[in-house]
Amino acid sequence: MSGPAIAARGLRKIFAIPSARRATVREHVLGLLRPRRFEELRVLESVDLTIERGEAYGIMGRNGSGKSTLMKIVAGIYPADGGTLTIDGSLTPILELGLGFNSELDAVDNVLLLGGVMGLGLRELRRRLDEILAFAELERFAGLQLKHFSSGMAARLAYAVAFSAVREILLLDEIFAVGDAGFKQRCEARCRELHAAGHTVVLVSHDPKMIEGFCSRAMLLDQGRVVAAGPADEVAASYLALVTT
Repeated sequence: MSGPAIAARGLRKIFAIPSARRATVREHVLGLLRPRRFEELRVLESVDLTIERGEAYGIMGRNGSGKSTLMKIVAGIYPADGGTLTIDGSLTPILELGLGFNSELDAVDNVLLLGGVMGLGLRELRRRLDEILAFAELERFAGLQLKHFSSGMAARLAYAVAFSAVREILLLDEIFAVGDAGFKQRCEARCRELHAAGHTVVLVSHDPKMIEGFCSRAMLLDQGRVVAAGPADEVAASYLALVTT
């Protein structure tokens, strides 16, 4: 019997931050003569997580609770400072989109560039090009350099490319916070389609209704620790209680 898609035990993440700011030239010069002191910022502490294959799982928490850091550790962007993490399956992280874009290239060339980074072949990308531009509602701007795009247009293009390169496990960080109502509906429909096809979906969101409606289980993080985990509706209720107290 196969194991879970994602399993984490005791995950920890610590960032070192300067204990004092150097605001003047004199402070910077003096700082070269003595070691700079750092403080530990414990972003995640003893986080356990099990996500079954084919499950839609939600992660909630206030800003600064460690949600995005956890997703970046799962995606392999950050190393954990403690604990264990096992991933059984290939990942498509839709987190900080647009990092692979080139602002001097047009939309078509950026689709080919980012799609290649995400593992799609050139022939496949060219076959899907019209579909990708249509999903992002950017057909009219296919030949426009990305530096002339609004941030929302660039984000829509990145999401459209990412949704074409989905592997077994899909990581989504606040995906429904970008674009107008129509684009959000297309993203949600695509997520449901992928989940129905057997993909594992991990969704970070501040929207209790989204977590309740899409996920079977969820967890709630606060100050880097898991404070609730279980059925999605119960975790969503715990989140509402947390943010309203």
